[in-house]
Amino acid sequence: MLHLGLGSFHRAHQAAYLQRLADAGDTRWSLAGTSLRPDMPEVLAALAAQGGAYTLETVSPDGACSYQRITAIREVIPWAPGLAAMVEHGSDPAVRIVSFTVTEAGYSLDSAHRLDAGLPEIVADVARLRRGEAGETIYGAVAAILRARMRRGAGPVTLLNCDNLRHNGERFRAALLDFLAHVGDAALLDWARAHTTSPNAMVDRITPRPPPELRERVRAATGWDDAAPVMGESFIQWVIEDDFIAGRPAWETVGVQMVQSVQPYEEAKIRVLNASHSCIAWAGTLRGLTYIHEGVQMPEIRRMAWDYVTQDVIPCLSRPGRTEAPTAGLRPTAPPGGAPELGAARRSGSPVDLPAYRDVVLERFANPAIRDTNQRVAMDGFSKIPGFIAPTVRERLAAGEGIDAVAMLPALFLAFLQRWHRGRLTYAYQDQAMDPAVAHAICDAADPVAALCADAGLWGGLAGDARLVDAVQRASGRVARFEGQV
Repeated sequence: MLHLGLGSFHRAHQAAYLQRLADAGDTRWSLAGTSLRPDMPEVLAALAAQGGAYTLETVSPDGACSYQRITAIREVIPWAPGLAAMVEHGSDPAVRIVSFTVTEAGYSLDSAHRLDAGLPEIVADVARLRRGEAGETIYGAVAAILRARMRRGAGPVTLLNCDNLRHNGERFRAALLDFLAHVGDAALLDWARAHTTSPNAMVDRITPRPPPELRERVRAATGWDDAAPVMGESFIQWVIEDDFIAGRPAWETVGVQMVQSVQPYEEAKIRVLNASHSCIAWAGTLRGLTYIHEGVQMPEIRRMAWDYVTQDVIPCLSRPGRTEAPTAGLRPTAPPGGAPELGAARRSGSPVDLPAYRDVVLERFANPAIRDTNQRVAMDGFSKIPGFIAPTVRERLAAGEGIDAVAMLPALFLAFLQRWHRGRLTYAYQDQAMDPAVAHAICDAADPVAALCADAGLWGGLAGDARLVDAVQRASGRVARFEGQV
């Protein structure tokens, strides 16, 4: 396997699963990894110096820490302009899977989830591929690998997403083929169609940025001075559609769920976990908090996330009249300040016990030992609203239902954005999909709520919908009162 993106998540998730296989005696597969951007030279250098090995600190809900040396990454390919070493490795016939971890914004999709071919980085990469060079986006890099495989006769390869983009495999594949069409290489386009597959996948493990003190904790616990340790919660999940054109590891033997369709798991994770995470990060920032667990421990913030999932998400993901067995080990608990909600899982059409999943997610967020920051989770709001939040708004309105609970999330984001606009955030906000001029214009508008709700990039066909504007206006009043309690 060749993985593009050797950040903390990959090393705490996919590499950890491959390590489980190796520890069980199955060493047929190994990883090589690199980065598409020159933004983590210290990490790549540290991993290379350690032969790809590093330490994973796993933190349980009660705060107990365990340490594991991960040796699944056998080769670290340094980043260099032109990505020649990456392309050369990817063209090796022994490579059967090219996987990658990309942020939502990194896919360069428009509001219809198609490749935005007019973006400057896509235009530049099309030109690079026409010149026979490798590109710098995920499409330009993968296209260069595929071209090299085609010329070398290296055989088919699976392209595996490992990120939070909804329908990630099929959307990536459609965008990649569109990219190749713009390049104008008909032979490569035909080869890619016939010699690649792109299964959808869902990944889950809270993986904070490694804090400075992690290195010392690892040294004290293991005696190894690790320059590239990572940490993650004990919960881990990976759901993959079993569509691999050139073989795959026996992941099902180490806890990976190989399924026919990842969609219900994906929807539950994106809408329950990812959107709630952002809700808590934006709200916590407004109240001057640093960590996610601090927000979850505040009843008002926990209630916002609980209400959002209970009132708006669960009805969207459930179909009355169909019985499902509760997921093992998950039991619904009481809402903040209320009685337990029972029976919802049995009415759900999802294979996920949604009320129980909601409660487990909130308990995971409440783990103080993870020390996940609001700064990390609050980033990329201009991708998260259309990807994580707008689908619930759209489905609730289409069913003629209210959106009071979900409207709190864009209202929180707008208040957060206005702090950024005024220079009052206590940390640097990162958002790959944000046009700063557009964001400032929303905040400067006579009616910022209406301006936010009119943004087609955020809302697609819902942009300007009077029901959306009204709900977010009322939610913004609640957020203002929440902010005023500081």
